[in-house]
Amino acid sequence: MDVVLEETCRQLPYGGDHDSRRFIAERLIEAAQSGHSTLGELGIIARHALAELIAKGS
Repeated sequence: MDVVLEETCRQLPYGGDHDSRRFIAERLIEAAQSGHSTLGELGIIARHALAELIAKGS
């Protein structure tokens, strides 16, 4: 999960602020708890969370 979080947050300015990183991390934790544990699955979930953050910011 750490790897996916870091890779995803690199797309944010300065690696993302605390709230953005927490939002993505919470999504990753929820996914892992529901059985999605591969890097591919977590990557997709993290990218969706990032897209949601970006959409909220617009």
